[in-house]
Amino acid sequence: MKKIESSSTLGPGGLDISRAFFKPILNSAPPSPTKRHTKISVIGAGNVGMAIAQTILTQDLVDELALVDAKPEKLRGEMLDLQHAAAFLPRTKIHASVDYSITAGSDLCIVTAGARQIPGESRLNLIQRNLALFKLIIPPLARYSPDCILLIVSNPVDVLTYVAWKLSGFPPNRVIGSGTNLDSSRFRFLLADHLDVNAQDVQAYMVGEHGDSSVALWSSISVGGVPVLSFLERQKIAYEKETLENIRKEVVESAYEVINLKGYTSWAIGYSAANLARSLLRDQRKIHPVSVLATGLYGIDGGDVFLSLPAQLGRSGVMGVANVELTDWEAQQLRNAATTILEVQSQLEIEDH
Repeated sequence: MKKIESSSTLGPGGLDISRAFFKPILNSAPPSPTKRHTKISVIGAGNVGMAIAQTILTQDLVDELALVDAKPEKLRGEMLDLQHAAAFLPRTKIHASVDYSITAGSDLCIVTAGARQIPGESRLNLIQRNLALFKLIIPPLARYSPDCILLIVSNPVDVLTYVAWKLSGFPPNRVIGSGTNLDSSRFRFLLADHLDVNAQDVQAYMVGEHGDSSVALWSSISVGGVPVLSFLERQKIAYEKETLENIRKEVVESAYEVINLKGYTSWAIGYSAANLARSLLRDQRKIHPVSVLATGLYGIDGGDVFLSLPAQLGRSGVMGVANVELTDWEAQQLRNAATTILEVQSQLEIEDH
């Protein structure tokens, strides 16, 4: 597929008119070699991939955006559609190709490509098909951008983040799964709705395995700096654990509701991934619940496993995991999730990089 990108070459022979169009000022120095040029590559031009690409562009996070997909016509159409919005967006060079060489020199590679589950298909079989796909995706990304950070969005995200780590040969701080970052946003929205406050004033995390078994950290939830459960207990305000569990279930089921209504989720995960990209590339040192190598934390052992935990993100990837105090029950739920994932991973054939 022919690659198209922003260019100053017009006229016969690809004449570069930019030099003729602008006159240099007297005794000007060449551009500084230290100027930071930021590049993100998005792998997979489906609904999720394009929502992420669009959100990254509107938030002015990159100088260069590369799109990769296996379907050349769809890919070219998406690229042109974004390029035609150039007058309304911050200046960004956008290109697309089925060839992974276009991702060379990326600071961040976001992987959204993945096989969809066939009705009646087992979870293991779906993972096996995605493993085969990742064997075609991750090695070339690692080869063309050996210093990049890998952000995995494809599901099941925790297992596939582990797969990407193994296939890339990268240190674990540079391989991250989107994990429960979006689950936590949904959680904060629902809590804020219940309490009639702004969601930005609610600090609450969903951790563990992304999906049905994610763990709500009720013990550490606070609103405006006030720990919620301990406040209720001090004020002798009764609450039922069943009510708390119903809120957690509502978080889990909200994704299924969106899928049932519109066929897929896209905008929320787009904002979630762009939020992570900002923290990573701009060295924000913010805390996000993302899928990280959790071995050795909270009694998790038995093998290498990726689970979502509140982690500080910066330019080098995962800076560290927040030392959140969990109840015995919360910690046990985490360990149970780790055991389940390890059982699945034991059935996969992955050759280390």
